[in-house]
Amino acid sequence: MMISSWNRPSRRMVLAGAATFSLLTAAPAVALNVRQAEQLVDSLVADINRVIASGKSESAMIRDFEGIFAQYGDVPAIARSALGPTARNISSAELRSYTSAFQGYISRKYGKRFREFIGGRIEVNGASDTGRFFTVSTTAFLRGTNPFEVTFLVTDRNGQDRFIDMLIEGVSMLGTERVEVRALLDRNRGDVAGLINDLQRSG
Repeated sequence: MMISSWNRPSRRMVLAGAATFSLLTAAPAVALNVRQAEQLVDSLVADINRVIASGKSESAMIRDFEGIFAQYGDVPAIARSALGPTARNISSAELRSYTSAFQGYISRKYGKRFREFIGGRIEVNGASDTGRFFTVSTTAFLRGTNPFEVTFLVTDRNGQDRFIDMLIEGVSMLGTERVEVRALLDRNRGDVAGLINDLQRSG
C-alpha cells in the first residue's frame, strides 16, 4: 500500500507526537473558526494538486512545495518543536539558520512523497473544532492504491492561520520529524551547526 513509503509509526514516534501536541496547543485558537480552517486547507490542497498536475521536474516541484509549506505552515513553530529544548538555548542567528535548513529538509522530503501523487488528487472532506485547534480531514486518491486519510491541524495561535501538523493515516509528521531531528542532533553530539549541515543534505 502507498502509505508504506511514508513514515511508519513507532512507540517513540507516538510519544513524540503526544509531546508535540502538548507544546503546540498550549493556548486555544482565538479568532479562527471551522469555516476558515477548512478554507485554508482548501487553498493548500488546491495548490498541492496544481503542482502534482503541473508536469514539472522533481526539483521544480520541490521548490513549489517549499513555497507551499512556507505559505501555509507555521514553519518557525514546527521547527522549534522538532528541535525541542535546544531551541531555547541557541542564539537567534542559529535558530534562523536551523529553521531555514529545516524548511528545506521538510520540503524535499515531503515534496518527493507528494510527487508520488502524480495522476491522483487530494479532496477536502470537512473540518472540526477540538477546542484547542482545528482538524481538517482530507482523502488522498492515488492510482493503484486504496484512498487514505490525511488530516491537517490548523491554528491561529501565533497570529496567522497556519497548519501545525499533518497526520497521514494517523501518523504525525511533526512527531516523526521530532524523532528524526533529535536523532540527528544526538549524532552531532548536540552541535546545532552539525545538525544544520545534515538537514541541508537530507530529505
